[in-house]
Amino acid sequence: MVSIRRTAWFFVLAVVMAGWMGVLGSFRGAAEASMIASHGGAGDLRAGEIAKVQTFLEQKVVLQKLVDYGVSPEEAMAKIRTMSDSDLHRLATLTDRVAAGADGGVGWLIGVAVLVILVLVILMLMNKRVVVR
Repeated sequence: MVSIRRTAWFFVLAVVMAGWMGVLGSFRGAAEASMIASHGGAGDLRAGEIAKVQTFLEQKVVLQKLVDYGVSPEEAMAKIRTMSDSDLHRLATLTDRVAAGADGGVGWLIGVAVLVILVLVILMLMNKRVVVR
């Protein structure tokens, strides 16, 4: 009799908690987060972002596009140095995205190699022989 009471109490508690979590989960809010520097100052972060943008501007494709638009690399760096911190951070973040796609196909080759190795492992696990002639 005592174990039935304890089981019923646990079940009621579980249902109440599930209902409460459902109510709390129905409220939606905007999650906001940002990076906080753990050491150094804003100057270190700004210098790092300027260096990141500068290495991006030194790529051959980017230099050619700047010349095509009639902007010299020196003028572009002068403009970058006068940008606000938020604009500079946004530009540095965008250069990460662009640079990831402009790697010359190395990521694509690695992906194909991983796929081939995965197929070979699956075939070997199925007791199939793979012979390359």
